[in-house]
Amino acid sequence: MWRSSLLRGTTCLLQVAAQRFLHQRHIPSLCVRPLTQGLLHRPPCGLELRGTGYFLAHGGTRAFKKDANSTVEFPVSPVTVTDIKQYLRSKDIPFHDGYSCLHTPSIFVEASARRDSCSLFVDKTTGQFLCKDTLVEGSWEDLQDCLEVMQKEEQDFLSPRVLLGYPESLEEQDEMERELREVQRIWSSSVPFSDLPEDEALLVKTMFQITKISNATLKRFGVRLFKPTKSLVFPWFGGPDSSLKGVKLLSAQSTDTDRVTYNEATVPKSNSYYSLFGLPLVGRMDTEVVLTGHELDTLAVSQATGLPSVALPRGVSCLPPILLPYLEQFKRVTLWLGDDIRSWEASKIFSRKLGLKRCSLVRPGEYRPCPVEALAQGKNFSHIIKSSIPAAHKSIVSFKQLREDVYGELVNTEQVAGVKWGRFLELNRILKGHRKGELTVFTGPTGSGKTTFISEVALDLCMQGVNTLWGSFEINNVRLAKIMLTQFAMQRLEENLEQYDFWADKFEELPLYFMTFHGQQNIKTVLDTMQHAVYLYDINHVIIDNLQFMMGQENLSVDKFAVQDHIIGAFRKFATNSSCHVTLVIHPRKEEDDRELQTASIFGSAKASQEADNVLILQEKKLVTCAGRRSLQVTKNRFDGDVGIFPLDFIKSSLTYAAPIKGKHKLRKVPTKPEDEEGEGSEVEVKKEEVKKEKAAKTKTPRNVKKGSESMEK
Repeated sequence: MWRSSLLRGTTCLLQVAAQRFLHQRHIPSLCVRPLTQGLLHRPPCGLELRGTGYFLAHGGTRAFKKDANSTVEFPVSPVTVTDIKQYLRSKDIPFHDGYSCLHTPSIFVEASARRDSCSLFVDKTTGQFLCKDTLVEGSWEDLQDCLEVMQKEEQDFLSPRVLLGYPESLEEQDEMERELREVQRIWSSSVPFSDLPEDEALLVKTMFQITKISNATLKRFGVRLFKPTKSLVFPWFGGPDSSLKGVKLLSAQSTDTDRVTYNEATVPKSNSYYSLFGLPLVGRMDTEVVLTGHELDTLAVSQATGLPSVALPRGVSCLPPILLPYLEQFKRVTLWLGDDIRSWEASKIFSRKLGLKRCSLVRPGEYRPCPVEALAQGKNFSHIIKSSIPAAHKSIVSFKQLREDVYGELVNTEQVAGVKWGRFLELNRILKGHRKGELTVFTGPTGSGKTTFISEVALDLCMQGVNTLWGSFEINNVRLAKIMLTQFAMQRLEENLEQYDFWADKFEELPLYFMTFHGQQNIKTVLDTMQHAVYLYDINHVIIDNLQFMMGQENLSVDKFAVQDHIIGAFRKFATNSSCHVTLVIHPRKEEDDRELQTASIFGSAKASQEADNVLILQEKKLVTCAGRRSLQVTKNRFDGDVGIFPLDFIKSSLTYAAPIKGKHKLRKVPTKPEDEEGEGSEVEVKKEEVKKEKAAKTKTPRNVKKGSESMEK
C-alpha cells in the first residue's frame, strides 16, 4: 500500500480489542431503562445467547495471526482542515464545507456515472475519507497518493480496486466467509413478525416490553424473530447494492428483582459492525434526524413522530468517525440517547463530532424518559423533541441555564459519582466512583508495584465499559498486556497454557488501547495522540506512566520544575476540554525507608497536587516483610472531600491486589457445646463477672477517703 511506503514518522495506537462484542441492558418490568453492565456477566465467547448453545464457533488449531487493523497510523504532525483545503485547492478540486467533513466529487467514480456531485467525504479532524458510492475509504495520505497518481497519469478517475484490491491473509478470508455464512444462516432462520401467530407475536412483544410498537413498524424496519434463542434480529443493510452485511440479536430475560435483562450480540464483531439502524429508510431530501442509542428507541421514535431516526451501533459508548459522512445531509440532529447521566454525557461528547450548531440534546428527566418508555407512558414525542436544548453554549451563562443540570445531579447522585470499581470497594467508599474530566495523580515508592496496581484499577474500569488508553513509557506493551491478562484471568497462564486462547479471546473484547511510545517522548506528540484516540474511539480514561519520561524531551535550559508545571497544566486542560479522565503516575522524592509518603512527597512543585482532583499514594512499609505491608491512601478528593487509607494484600499468583478480611487475625474457632451446658456455662460466667465487679469497686476506692476513715479510728 502506498500508505505503508510513503508515510513517514508515524506513531500508532495499538488496539488490543475492539468495543465490546456483547452488551447488556437492564430494565424494570414496567419501563425500559438502558443500563450498561459489566463484562463478567456476559456469555464467555462468540455469539452465544441465553437458553441455547447457538454461537459462532472458531474451530481448528491455534495459529499466530497479525491483525492488520490493530494499529491506527497517526502522523507526528497531524493534518488540519486548513492543510486539507489548501491541498485540494492546489489540485483544482472543488469542495463543499460541511459540518464535520469536506464534500468533494468522488475520484473513484466516472464522471458520467456520478449520481451525486459530492459523494467523497474527508474528515476535517483526521483527514480520513470515504466514498459513499464505492465504499472506498482510507487515510489522508492515501487520498493524496491517489490524487498524485491521477495528475501524473492525466486521468479523471481511479478504479476503486486501487485501494480495495489488497488480498487478505487466508485466515482473514476464512473468518470473513465464516461470519458471512453465520449472518445468512441467522437471517434465513429468523421469522418476520407478520408470519407469526397473533398470540405468539403478542407474547414476544410483552417479553421485550414493546407492546406499543406495531407489527407494521417492525416490518418496515425489517425486524425479525430468531426462535432458537427467542431473540429479535436487527439487520444491517449497506453498500451500493444494499446487501445484508450483518445482524444484531437482542434477547430478553426476566430476573428475580422484577427487572428485564437485555443481551446484545453482533455478527460480525462490534469492531467491524458499523450499522446505523434505520438509515435505509432515510430519504435523500430529509434534513432532520433523531439519533438514538438503541434500536428499540429508533422504532419508538419513528412510529410516534414519523421523523427519520437512526440508532448508533455501539450505543452511548462510541460514535465511530466512519459513520459521520452518513449524517452530513441533516441540518438538524436531535440526540435522544437515553434517560441516565451517562447518556447525557455521551450526547454532549457526540455533538462535538457532529457539529454543535446543528445538534440539540434531549435532557434526561422525569418527563423525558428514553423513547421506548416514553411510548409506553403515552408521552408527547413532538413536545419532547421541540423542547430539546441546543448543544452550542455561550461562554457566560446564568443559573437559569444551569438549573436543570444542578437538579439532575441532585436526583442522580449515584450516577454523578461515576463508574464504581468492582474489585476495590474501599476505593468506592472514599472516591465514590470514577468520573470523566478529572485528573488523578498517583505515586508510590520505587519498586512498590505502582504499575501493577494502576493496571488492575484501569482493568477493573475497562471491564465495565470504560474506553481506556494506556501510555506506558517504562515497560513495553507486551509485558504490560501480559500483566493485565494475568489480572484479568486471575491466574498465571504460564501454568495453564491450554486456557490462553479462551482468556485472550475474552480479553480482546475489552475497549482497551495502547500507545506505542516507549522511553522519553515529547508532550505535544503525546497530547496529539491522546486527542486522536478520543476522537476515534471516544476514550474515557487515559493512563500516563509516567510523567518523568516526558520531561527529558523539553528544552534543557528551562528549569525542570517549570517544565513539569507546563506538562501537568497541559494534561489538566486536556482532561477538562475532552471530558476524559487522566491518571498521571509521578515518582516521589527520595524519602527515608521508615517514613510514609505524603502529598508533599510528590516530585516537583505543588502544581501537581493543586491541579489534581484526586491524589492517591501507594504506601509501603519496606522494613516489614509480612502480609499487609502495602496500603492505598487517598489524600485529596475534590468531589466530596472524603479521604482515607485502607490496606492491600498482594496476591502474587494473579498479580492482583485485594483488601484483607477485616479482623481475620482475631478470628478463632470456638468449640460448640450442648444447650444445657451453654446454660450452666452462662451462669458461671455471670458469677465471675460479679466477682470481678466487686474487686474493681474495692480497688477504685478514693485514696483520700481511705485515709480519712483511718484517722477516725485512731
